[in-house]
Amino acid sequence: MNILANLISLTILFAVPLLLVALGGMFSEHSGVINIALEGMMIIGALFACLTLQAFDQSGFGALHPQLAMFAAILVAGLTGMIFSVLLGFAAINLKADQTIGGTALNQFAPAFAIVMTWALQGQGLTTIFIPNWARITQETLGLPVPENPGFWDNLLFKYFYLTTPVAIVLFIASYVLLYKTRFGLRLRACGEHPQAADSVGINVYKMRYAGVLISGFLGGIGGLAYTLAAGSGFNSSVGGYGFLALAVMIFGNWKPLPILASSLFFALFKVIAAYNASLPFLPKFESIKDISNLYQMLPYIVTMIILIFTSKNSQAPKAEGIPYDKGSR
Repeated sequence: MNILANLISLTILFAVPLLLVALGGMFSEHSGVINIALEGMMIIGALFACLTLQAFDQSGFGALHPQLAMFAAILVAGLTGMIFSVLLGFAAINLKADQTIGGTALNQFAPAFAIVMTWALQGQGLTTIFIPNWARITQETLGLPVPENPGFWDNLLFKYFYLTTPVAIVLFIASYVLLYKTRFGLRLRACGEHPQAADSVGINVYKMRYAGVLISGFLGGIGGLAYTLAAGSGFNSSVGGYGFLALAVMIFGNWKPLPILASSLFFALFKVIAAYNASLPFLPKFESIKDISNLYQMLPYIVTMIILIFTSKNSQAPKAEGIPYDKGSR
């Protein structure tokens, strides 16, 4: 039962960054801007959030107020991801540059910047920013007794529990309400479907597209921190291709919050199976293969390609995504 608890909790842990980043991409693309730069936004958000956690740890504030420090780091991740997203917005909206090329350029810039920044602060060659132990929420954090032999619920709830998980739940609900239950969400979706029609009724398409990109950067930055916490070893100027995997989750989820949530859990499950294949007794061992771990490491990406092959025909992307808006071309 403890293995099942660990599997479920790890799946949720790895689903959180996918969910957040895919929701970010959803907002950007519903506004009409293709966001290939999600990977870069994750890296920038994780970089500054981990530096914030490191500063709190060195000052002693983090050990005294761990979850307040974590909440501050989450805000830093979101704000820095949002600031970084302005570069994509300026290139795509103001300069009307190719959005795919602009996003690719930002993805190449982000890890290089992270390495230079980390070396400048920690010393050359020291590329890892370690996560403090107090970042995780435990029974002790909540003032609950710590059992000597943790059971199913102890492992399920507290073994891999970070503040990013409840924050992700709140942001998911807020994203659904914002997109489908508010005037802002209706206008945002209109700008991604038919910007000329939206402009004709007084909606500022440029502002709405900037709003979509900024929300995307905010969620992407928090997703970067969530991935770093899930990876466990600290920040290494990379998020393991999770930004691109989140794009696949967004497409598989058909640009809608609820299907994106289901897709995030589905893809995270395969990611967990790949990462922890040696400790899962129900998986086949394929003794004739020398290093079976490589096969399982390929599994999430193989599943991604297969699913996209069968679902891409039915995808209903916003009609105007990727098309620069020119007010004079009605």
